[in-house]
Formats: sequence, structure tokens, C-alpha cells
Amino acid sequence: MERWGRAAYRRRRPVLVLGALALVAAAVWGIGVFGSLSSAGGFETPDSESVRAAQIAERDLGRAEADVIVLYKAPQGRTVDDPAFRSAVTGSLSALPRDKVAGVVTHWSTGSPDLVSRDRTATYAVLRLAGADPEQRTENFADIEDALRHPVGAAGTAQLGGTVATEVAINDRVREDIARAEMLSMPVLLVLLLVIFGGAVAASLPLVVGGIAILGSFAALRLLTLATDVSIFAINITTFLGLGLAIDYGLFIVGRFREELAAGRGTEDALARTMATAGRTVAVSGVTVAVSLAGLTLFPQVFLRSMGFGGIATVVVCMAAALTVLPALLAVLGPRVNALSIRRRRTPAPASGGGAGWYRLARSVMRRPVLYLAGAMVVLLAPAVPFLGITWGGIDGKVLPTGTEARVVAETLERDFPRNATAPIEVVVTGRTDPAAYAQRLAQVPGVTQAAVTGAAGTTAKISLRHDADPMSTQARDLVERVRDVPAPPGTQVYVGGQTADLIDQLSGLGARMPLLAATVGGATFVLLFLAFGSVVLPLKAMATNVLSLSATFGVIVWIFQEGHLSGPLGFTATGTLAPAMPILMLAMLFGLTMDYEVFLLSRIRERYDATGDNTAAVATGLQRSAGVITGAALLFIVVMGAFSTSGISFIKMTGVGMVTAVLLDATIVRGLLVPAAMRLLGRANWWAPGPLARVYRRYGIREEDAPDSPARPLEPAGA
Repeated sequence: MERWGRAAYRRRRPVLVLGALALVAAAVWGIGVFGSLSSAGGFETPDSESVRAAQIAERDLGRAEADVIVLYKAPQGRTVDDPAFRSAVTGSLSALPRDKVAGVVTHWSTGSPDLVSRDRTATYAVLRLAGADPEQRTENFADIEDALRHPVGAAGTAQLGGTVATEVAINDRVREDIARAEMLSMPVLLVLLLVIFGGAVAASLPLVVGGIAILGSFAALRLLTLATDVSIFAINITTFLGLGLAIDYGLFIVGRFREELAAGRGTEDALARTMATAGRTVAVSGVTVAVSLAGLTLFPQVFLRSMGFGGIATVVVCMAAALTVLPALLAVLGPRVNALSIRRRRTPAPASGGGAGWYRLARSVMRRPVLYLAGAMVVLLAPAVPFLGITWGGIDGKVLPTGTEARVVAETLERDFPRNATAPIEVVVTGRTDPAAYAQRLAQVPGVTQAAVTGAAGTTAKISLRHDADPMSTQARDLVERVRDVPAPPGTQVYVGGQTADLIDQLSGLGARMPLLAATVGGATFVLLFLAFGSVVLPLKAMATNVLSLSATFGVIVWIFQEGHLSGPLGFTATGTLAPAMPILMLAMLFGLTMDYEVFLLSRIRERYDATGDNTAAVATGLQRSAGVITGAALLFIVVMGAFSTSGISFIKMTGVGMVTAVLLDATIVRGLLVPAAMRLLGRANWWAPGPLARVYRRYGIREEDAPDSPARPLEPAGA
């Protein structure tokens, strides 16, 4: 890394030219990613029983999905029995183009009372859209949306819901939220960057890296869409990760470069030393974060895989920009990196950690490690308690803000119409049997209120089961399990699907992959941290403290988003459950990001330990020198994620709140108190490794080149 720093100095202009060309190419190519992403959804588990049920039913019986639900409210004083209302609604529906709409089901075409509200003032039509894939059906919906939403004459008012309409509403809201988050966070970021860096030139450098990271990740995502489906939600992760990591890496590298200049080194030597220390740390941190996010690709769900792909692309591009373009910019700027200062007198760069407050905190932690360790444990374990009562649920129209059209339709159907008319348990039977007789058997299952054969062709039949429970509730999941326990008729194969079965299979699929995620990410992180610091104790300690931090975060998430505390100020509706894919996504992201701060802290401690051999002094000095950059980076990251907490989509809001909580706890309680206190108590055991592994580290470790350490205010080894 030191040699790379010197090479970046000598070839700074070619590096910047190549970087500019790559940025232009990424911008031109990557901006088209929005038209290549898959729509909302992607939470189902491929090859599960529920997915197989849907596939067989669609293959043999045709699609029967409620792509669009048009809720009609009769004019004042009229009911669905009014001939004029009927004529207006059916006439409006019959005028829809047949190349856009493959089928329409109404109360009048079926005679079903399920399609009429209890007060008979409203009814709904179920539309099955034409199109071989979700993208085509979404396009067809856009072509007929205005005609559906604005009926004429006696048709009253119409509101749109259903699968496709809800996904379109979520997609549109995601795009709006991204734009709003950027508008909210950018002015605050600019001000804070200026204050933290103390100068306009230095403050602009992380933004350059962030822009490269975001545009580069857009290009990478578009490239991935050529080979696999990528969810639109991947855009969210690229945006906040690109800005967040760029700030982290820019703060660390620029701060260290300014510190080296202040120590009296020339530009080339300062850059070489910066890359040998901060550059090495950024490389280790970037690989660690990427490995954590790569764990998401172990899951078969398109949503999680997309987030994994988006996260990896962003981290790799951001790390590459921080290690190439940023050093070249520093080489060009040299001492001018301190230009346009807003401070009247020179103060230490952020990474120097020379503040008196951090100095006093470091001394205090070293003197009373047991007290600080116990206090930090209490602060982390107390909010973790609600996590023990987590309840899993699915994602439906309630993720949208109150009053959103698709959500209003879903709530109206649940409140005013027979329950589960559009979300029954679907039982698909293949093989020669009497489906009516099997439906009678299923009707005897406790909890089933109605069983009817709703489709039959050849040797395939579909039986719809109605019940009184919410499709996402524990009662509904128990009912599905009881239905699955009913023996299949001889010579047949039975598949149980539907919304509730999808949730059950999703929970089962995610749970089956969790041990693999823990083993893969945990093992890779252990190896990386061992190669970086030469200890088997520090990686284990790092993972243990991360578990504490994440447990506290998830406890807060359950307390807020499952139990409904703060739902008013945050503007969402608590459903009493959490979607299972979201905590897994947060786990992978937060594990990587909190490990990011761990690497920053341990790098400074290891640097001092190598120079002095004194563990207590090394921990204290490492805390003193890194606390400023860690808290500064955390503050800026909280601004980015805090903007996403304003999202109208509840699970994106939950992700934003969770990230803010985790980073706040990690940058203060964990890195500022818990880790230094634990390392003070462990003493020289922090750096222990068995003989064979120690030899591996000496030969293959990711170590700095030997170089004189920059001067800093000394710390006495308090309590040593």
C-alpha cells in the first residue's frame, strides 16, 4: 500500500483522467438501470410448495391472480342492485382493450355475494391482466389505469388495488422517497462535512467518492440485470451505502493525509504513509463489508439477492474510488487540501483525535474498565429484551402510507367485505380424484369456513379455502399447517399455496439458510480480521460485540415497528409483525458497517501496539486518535439514513430507523466504551495467536510497512 501511494502520486494525472472517463461511462450506462429493474416483490421462495402450487395452477388452469381490484362505490342513495349502477360499471369494464385485460370477474358475472359489501353500497371487480411476465402486466396496467380510475355516469367512484396496482404504488413511492431523502440529507451533509473537515476543499472529497460509488454501482446493477432479476429496492442500498461508505473512507483517508502533512512530511511521503495505514484499513474494511453483504446472495429470494448484488457493487466501487481517485486528488492538492478553511487557526485533522475530550475519556476508560464494561453491557442488553418477542408477518398494502389508494382498497375489502375473498388458501391437486369430495374433507379442518372447487382441467383441480383469520396471522399459519397435514387422495399430489403459505415457506427458507449465512460471513470475517491484526482473540471479540449491538438494535425495531411505539411521530401503521426478509437484510448490512468502525479502531490500536508493545497505552491512544473520525463518520451516516427514515414505505422506514439506531449505539457505546474496556481487561491476550497461526500472520498478514509513527499527545498507561 505504501508503494501504491507513491505510484498514485507519480501517476496522479493519468489516474484522474482514467477515473473521469470511467465516471462518464458509468453515468451514461448506469442511468438506464431504472428501466431494467424488476418491480416490487421478490419475497417468495423459489421451488417452495406455495410457489409450485401457483406454477401448476397457472400452467394447467390459467392465471387467476387478482392483478387489479377495482373498488366501486355507488353514488349517494344507490346500491349495487341499481340497474343504472350495474350498467355503468359493466359498460366501463367491457370497454377495456382485450389485449390489455385477459379476464374480468364481477358480482354480476358470477353471482357471488363475496364481491358485494355488507351494506350493498360497494362492489369490486377482479381483473386479470394480459402479459407473460410481471413487466408486461405492469405496462398493461399503466395503459388502462386512467380509464379504470375515472368511471363515468352512474358508476360512482373507483379506486384501484390488487397485486399489480400495489406494486406500482410501492415502486413510485420508492422513487419519490429516494429523491426526497437526497434533498433532505444533502444540505445537512454539506454543512456537517464543512464543519468536521474545517475546509471546503477537504469536505468536497468524500462527495466525489460518493458520486463515483453511486453511479458506478448503478452501472454494475444494470450489468447484473442482463443475467438475473434485480429488484428496484437495490437502488436504495446503493444510494445510502454509496454516500455512507464514501464519507467513512474519505474521512479516514483525508484526515490521515492531513495529519501526516501536519507532522512535517512532504506530499509524496504523506500520501505513501496514508495509504500504508488508512489505505490498508479501508481495503480491509471494504472487503469485510462486501463479504457481509455477499451473505445475502446465499438466499434464493430475489429481494435479498438483489440487495446483496447492489451492496457488493457499491462497496467495491466505493473502495476502488477511495484507493485510486482519492489518493490521486490528494497528490494533486497536496497542502492545498487545507484550502478554503473556515477556521481561523489550524486545528488537528479529524483523524488525529487530538481533542481533549477524547483524551480524558480514554484515560477514564483505562482506569475503570470494569465499570465501563458493565455499564455498556446494561445499556445494550436492556433494549434487546423486546427482540425475544418478535413475531413474523408478511408484506401487504399496509406498508404504504395511510390514505394511499391501494392501501385504502385493501383495508376496505378487509373491513366491509367477507374476509379472505381475494386471499384464500389455495389447494392444488394433481392426479385422478374427485376434487369435490376432497374439498368436503378439507372443509372439516378446524378453522376452514368454506371450501369450494374454483378450477378444474384434466387431472388438475384447485380448491379455495376461506377462513376468518388475517392471512398474515399466526392463526392463519397454523391453519395452513393443518391443511397440509390432511392426507392427499390416493394417487394424487397436493400443493398448498396462497398468501399465508407463501409466508410460511418464506420463513422456512430463510431459517434454513441462516446457519449457512452465519458460518460463511462469520468465518470469512474471522479470517480477514486475523490477517489484518494477527490475533484470534480480536476477531472473536469483534463478532461478540457486534452481536450485542445488533441485538439491541433489533430490540428497538421490535419495540417500535411491531409493538407500535412511536408509530404516530414516525407516521406508520404497526401490524404486530415484522417481515422476515427485512431483519436479515439489516443483519447483513449492519454487521458489515459496524465492523467497519471496528476495523478503524483496531487499526489505530494495532499501529500503536506495534510501536510500543504496551497494550494499555495502545488501546488508550487508539481510542483517542480514532474516536473523532468514528463519531464524525457515524454522524454523517446517521444524516443519510435519517433521511430514509422519512420514507412512506414502512419497511424502508424501518431499515432507516434501524440503521440510525445501530450506528448510534455502535459509534458511542460499543466503540467508545465497550471495546476499549474489554481490550484493557484482556491485556496482552488481545494479540494472542497459536504458534502456527502466528507464523501464517507473519508471512501472509495484511500489515503496514515499517514506518515512523506520527507524533501525538502521549497517554500515560493509566492503571497499567
